[in-house]
Amino acid sequence: MTATHESAAESVMAAAGEPQPAPGATPPRTPLTARAAAELVGTAALVAVVVGSGIQATELTRDVGVQLLANSLATVFGLGVLIVLLGPVSGAHFNPAVTLADWWTARRGGAGVTTREAAVYVPAQIVGAIAGAVLANAMFDAPPVTWSTHDRSAGHLLLGEVVATAGLVLLIFGLARTDRLRFASVAVASYIGAAYWFTSSTSFANPAVTIGRTFTDSFAGIAPGSLAAFIGMQLVGAVVGLALVALIFMPGRAAVEQPAQ
Repeated sequence: MTATHESAAESVMAAAGEPQPAPGATPPRTPLTARAAAELVGTAALVAVVVGSGIQATELTRDVGVQLLANSLATVFGLGVLIVLLGPVSGAHFNPAVTLADWWTARRGGAGVTTREAAVYVPAQIVGAIAGAVLANAMFDAPPVTWSTHDRSAGHLLLGEVVATAGLVLLIFGLARTDRLRFASVAVASYIGAAYWFTSSTSFANPAVTIGRTFTDSFAGIAPGSLAAFIGMQLVGAVVGLALVALIFMPGRAAVEQPAQ
C-alpha cells in the first residue's frame, strides 16, 4: 500500500496526525494480531458507550428526547476518541460494513484490506460488540445477557438504515478520494451524531454493533427478530454508498496537452 493510495479504512492515521511516508514508500504494517485486538477492543468500547449511556440516560430521565440526546452525545465523543486512539493501529473500522467496503475497494484495484485481513477483522468486531453489550449490562447491575424486546422491524426503520449506512460509507471513502482523511475522526463521529437524529432508525449503520445490541434489553437494544433485516439493509446501504463514491468522486482525466501553433 503506497502513500498515494491510502486506504479509507486507515482514515485515522491521518486524523491522529501521524507522519506519512514519502510518496511511493510502503508504510510499516502493524501485525495482524494487534490490528484484530484493536478492532475487538474498539468495537467493544463503542458498544459499551452506546449501551451504557442509554441505560444511564433512562435512569436519569423519563424524557425520551433527553435520553436520545444523552445517548447521541456520548456516542459522538466516545467514537471520536476511539478513532484517534486506535486508527493508527487498525484503521478503526469497528464496523463490518466498512471493512467489506474497504475489501471491495482493494479488489477493484485500490488500497484496502485483503481477504485474510477482512476474515479476521469481521469476527473480531462481532465478538467485541457482544462483549461491549455484556460489559455495559454488568456495569449497571443488570444480568450480563438480557435479550432485547425492542422490535425494530418496521419498513421506515429499515429505510433509515440504508440511508445511515450509505452516508457513512460515502463519507469515509469520499474523504479518502479527496485526501481529507485528517478530518476523519471529527467527521465520522459528527455524522453518526447527526444521523441519530435525522434517520428513523437512530443510525445503527453497523452490523457488529447491531448484533451486540440484541444482548441488552435497554434503550439501545434491538430484538433478535429484527436483526436479519437490519443487517441486510446495512449491507445494501454500503453498496449504495460505494456506488455514490464512484459517481461523485470520479477520477478526473488529465488534460491532453495541445501542440503549439
